Amino acid sequence: MLKGKTWKFGDNISTDHIAPGRLFHLRSNLPELAKHVLEDARPEFAASMQKGDFVVGGKNFGLGSSREHAPTIIKMAGVSAVLAKSFARIFFRNAINVGLPVIVCDTDQIGEGDELEVSLDNGTVLNKTKGIELTFPPLPAVMTKILGEGGLVAHIQKHGDFDLD
Repeated sequence: MLKGKTWKFGDNISTDHIAPGRLFHLRSNLPELAKHVLEDARPEFAASMQKGDFVVGGKNFGLGSSREHAPTIIKMAGVSAVLAKSFARIFFRNAINVGLPVIVCDTDQIGEGDELEVSLDNGTVLNKTKGIELTFPPLPAVMTKILGEGGLVAHIQKHGDFDLD
């Protein structure tokens, strides 16, 4: 069960919003880059969010370049999951690969600062602030397994590269 408060973002949050291109020189220092996560969308986010909080987006979250740094620094900052109406395909896969849960659901019913409880196993988002429950299509078992083991690298280290069942 994931628990935290929400930080609401709009549609089309790009990888440049997440990992600003002007900070390209920090790509080999991910802990430092994580201190700037999403600052082009919300300058106060990285300094103000709490470990376990949720990023909530609209449509097409993570569009743009396929830089793996974007989901990695979201996870490193302490975000427990990203919820959005839809994700750019490469961002979605990169997030799973680094162990960051990404959930496709109706985010119109989630407000800024709402307290959520998310069950990846049950496919539910309980909005405790508004007293409503949202559902989402559960992730395939292989993705849940990869997430549970901390990402694709950890999964392969544990099982080898042919055990994706």
